[in-house]
Amino acid sequence: MPSFVIFPKISQKTRHLVVLPLRPAGMLGGRTKVDDVETNKEIQAMGRYSVEEYNRLRRSEEDLTFSRVVEAEQQVVAGMKYYLKIETVSKGGGDPKVFEAVVEVKPWLRSKKLLKFSPSSEILLPVN
Repeated sequence: MPSFVIFPKISQKTRHLVVLPLRPAGMLGGRTKVDDVETNKEIQAMGRYSVEEYNRLRRSEEDLTFSRVVEAEQQVVAGMKYYLKIETVSKGGGDPKVFEAVVEVKPWLRSKKLLKFSPSSEILLPVN
């Protein structure tokens, strides 16, 4: 299977060939898994921002403390959208909990916005 397709583009004055790369179905604009999440400083900072923003917006006595991002995906939109699974602990103590966050970043606007932050259905298993 070819990795590109050629379309003739004809106008009244000129003829051009337009070459477009082919991508597997579902890839354009699809989510991409982020590798090496544990060592990716940008992703870990995004997770910390998510927890801090959640605490700021919630204004509750029971704040969460960021532990680490355990899984991440990214999606090219008008900017970049990050889908994060974040391990947290309550500042009062207790077992770690996982939250899912969605953050949208538009660098040209210097904009970062927390779109979603909610408990995950996943349970963390202790690492021995």
